[in-house]
Amino acid sequence: MPKRFGGTFRGKASTIAIIAGFAALAAVSVWTGVTRYGAGGHAAKGPFADEPIFQPEEQMLSQAINNASTAALAANATTVVADFAVASGTKPYAYDSMVCASAEYPNTCFSTFYRKLTMTYGVDAAFSDIKQRYNENQFVQTDCHPLMHIIGQAASALYPDVSQAYLHGDSFCWSGYYHGILEGVVARIGAANLPKQLNTICAGIPGKAAYSFDYYNCVHGLGHGIMEVSEHDVIASLHMCDNLTGSWEESSCYGGVFMENIINDNNEHDSKFLKKDDPMYPCDIVDAKYKYQCYLGQTSYALEVTGYDFKKVSTLCTQVDEPFRDICEQSFGRDAANQAGHAPAPTKDYCMINTDPNDQANCVIGAVKEIISYYHSEDQAKDFCAVLDQSQQTLCNSTADEYYKAF
Repeated sequence: MPKRFGGTFRGKASTIAIIAGFAALAAVSVWTGVTRYGAGGHAAKGPFADEPIFQPEEQMLSQAINNASTAALAANATTVVADFAVASGTKPYAYDSMVCASAEYPNTCFSTFYRKLTMTYGVDAAFSDIKQRYNENQFVQTDCHPLMHIIGQAASALYPDVSQAYLHGDSFCWSGYYHGILEGVVARIGAANLPKQLNTICAGIPGKAAYSFDYYNCVHGLGHGIMEVSEHDVIASLHMCDNLTGSWEESSCYGGVFMENIINDNNEHDSKFLKKDDPMYPCDIVDAKYKYQCYLGQTSYALEVTGYDFKKVSTLCTQVDEPFRDICEQSFGRDAANQAGHAPAPTKDYCMINTDPNDQANCVIGAVKEIISYYHSEDQAKDFCAVLDQSQQTLCNSTADEYYKAF
């Protein structure tokens, strides 16, 4: 089965499972700069070189969470009821492997199941269940990220303060839990009151000054939440993100908007901001300041609607206006590594589909970062670098060394 965004963004039957979403390592410019690479591998940074942009769908970045930040949250949080002991009269929680086994619409069934499970037995029970079910159920594995959104939304009702809710759960399945918390919080605030409260929502998350991973997930999650209250209007949501103070915060929010746009395109709802006959839409029509974050993930959608025609999608990237062509090719590299199962030789084959050395180089960059993100190790990335031509190995190894420092 084809995979989208970090190995879990499969077809129209459900939604993405992402850092998909756009989970990223805060305070580190993972995709710093728009870069064109010549045959010699020398980089020339473009006008966005200092903009902190992050690779979408870096997988399972729990190691990136700042432990000091988490400890500070625990110290500062208001005392709350412990993670939902079984309510009086409620049967003890017991795992049932047959949940939703015969459901006609498993997305709806599992969404309802995890919302009720969280509200009845608490966040810990919901996490325990989905982590076990992930290894047994293909649909849950495929839709893990959006299901974690559901658990986060429910948690936001149990712990209305963002900092309190963050104390429960973790970054399993590309930080979907954190994104869902913000969706729930933003929904309670409502579209009318959101502009004046937008800059206060994440204020209680430690690490703002250092752009911690927790803080990134909060601001990125705002993008998801804004899309929900704006009825998934991408343009209106981007404009709402513009109310945030700080270009880093704005950009992180944009990423949440574009990710939510693709998540929301499923068998129960077609996004009006995605077009099968224009796979790069809406990246090709939004203002320049939004394009960077948009192109970071758009190849995943493009691959789906082209039947995973890698040659066609790589060619589509070559038609993207500079300086965003390179980001598109790096996004393509991420998807190439995923589709190849992170195996070195097949990943190389995907990256070499396009004969332009610059496009090949950017694909290599995207692929090697994805491999490191997936394994939390640079060993497999070095194996990938070793199968490349000598002219590309230097770029690959230097990218791996620099990127791995982020962990």
